[in-house]
Amino acid sequence: MASHEQDDAIAGYDDHRQPPSQSQDLGYDPNFVPDSVKSFVVHLYRHIREKNVYEIHQMYETSFQTLSERLFKDTPWPSVDAVANYVDNDHVFCLLYREMWYRHLYARLTPTLNQRIDSWDNYCSLFQVVLHGVVNMQLPNQWLWDMVDEFVYQFQSFCQYRAKMKNKTEAEIAILRQYDQAWNVYGVLNFLQALVEKSMIIQILEREKEGLERFTDTDGYDYSGGSNVLKVLGYFSMVGLLRVHCLLGDYHTGLKCLLPIDISQQGVYTSVIGSHITTIYHYGFANLMLRRYVEAIREFNKILLYIYKTKQYHQKSTQYEQILKKNEQMYALLAICLSLCPQSRLVDETVNSQLREKYGEKMIRMQRYDDEAFAMYDELFSYACPKFITPSAPSFEEPLINYNQDAYRLQLKLFLYEVKQQQLLSGVRTFLKVYSTISLAKLASYMEVDEANLRTILMTYKHKTHAVDSDGKIVSNADVNFYVDDDMIHVVESKPPKQYGDYFLRQIVKLEGVINEIDGIKLE
Repeated sequence: MASHEQDDAIAGYDDHRQPPSQSQDLGYDPNFVPDSVKSFVVHLYRHIREKNVYEIHQMYETSFQTLSERLFKDTPWPSVDAVANYVDNDHVFCLLYREMWYRHLYARLTPTLNQRIDSWDNYCSLFQVVLHGVVNMQLPNQWLWDMVDEFVYQFQSFCQYRAKMKNKTEAEIAILRQYDQAWNVYGVLNFLQALVEKSMIIQILEREKEGLERFTDTDGYDYSGGSNVLKVLGYFSMVGLLRVHCLLGDYHTGLKCLLPIDISQQGVYTSVIGSHITTIYHYGFANLMLRRYVEAIREFNKILLYIYKTKQYHQKSTQYEQILKKNEQMYALLAICLSLCPQSRLVDETVNSQLREKYGEKMIRMQRYDDEAFAMYDELFSYACPKFITPSAPSFEEPLINYNQDAYRLQLKLFLYEVKQQQLLSGVRTFLKVYSTISLAKLASYMEVDEANLRTILMTYKHKTHAVDSDGKIVSNADVNFYVDDDMIHVVESKPPKQYGDYFLRQIVKLEGVINEIDGIKLE
């Protein structure tokens, strides 16, 4: 996950196409290459040529971060021109180095407008090589995921930056006009789609189901001497497409792009923690916005339980803060789902106790039908939703205004409109939970409406508690069902079978913990 939450405000601009190293820091010399960096690029280049994935991974994950922390905390890395001599001026390696160069720049500093455009050009060149060249490399999944993830992040960041038109200088506006194809939404979608199609990943996953291919078993790596780059980039591009479509508010298309990946199973997307969390976060959010609450609850529960059990292993990771942030956001989304669709039986006891701790009080208030409950939904949605974007370029003729919040406001408005409708139905649900049969006349008098209105409310309840799943089937989100026969309402409450085994296992584990603590106490 892109671990940069900095404001996308811009600081100055460069004359376009000067080396990106005309840096923000006057003490920075783009052509000075410390010995440790020289050694780093030489070894990384050699390992890439030798397809030594383990060593590449170590250098990418550890050495690059260590050097960044030690030497380049607030300056960019040396320019690609400065290091090219040490790697035989290898074109593909230089593209990969630049990709890391810009990622470090975005994470540590504020990129200039020209640097944003140069980064776009570099991604275009890199993806063109992968799509149309002969790529004879094996790269770690972590790096390939970061490429796709950063590509989408920088697109989102550029859209947010461009939408803040109010304080743009004339020179910046001139550059935006001149390079109007940079980070174009169609260009971004086309690259991701092209990677999916050229990699044949959908067909590979289909063949895997029939036992004719081994992709997931090998985590996407090719042990017969081939390259994993195109296949795995194509695979992660499906997640990238889901994310882009979520940022655009097109949830149906986003979920459709992810269909070839069976998220009910372990897969290559779970091999990288950032990919795993990003996939489920956007998958769950899209399902929430499409009223498929049960599916969203099920997946949020699984990933939150997974993070709870494994987060201590990622404490030293550069992504740790981002993991924690997404964890908090998904708890907020789970609180929204369970308030709109009470299905606590789908939630593990551990996740449930964490949820009650964080949002228990707010969830009680969200059950009411008043302005305070409405404000809670607004607050949680605003905190947990993606940073929606308006992908279109501004009209330079109009008075220059900031429109970076427009897409978010629209999605919030649509969400709250849905909440308002759902809240009207909470009264019906309360009464249906109490009765197994009740006459229409009696329920109408309780709810202080006439019978005709009540029939409409009941039909609306049926409609709102059903959704169309990804296979086109109508599925129920309701924990209380009913049918009307003549003038009588018959209620069918789905009572889940009690899972005694899980309860006893949890108590046994707790008891073992207590015994171990007691054993550890030394008596005087």
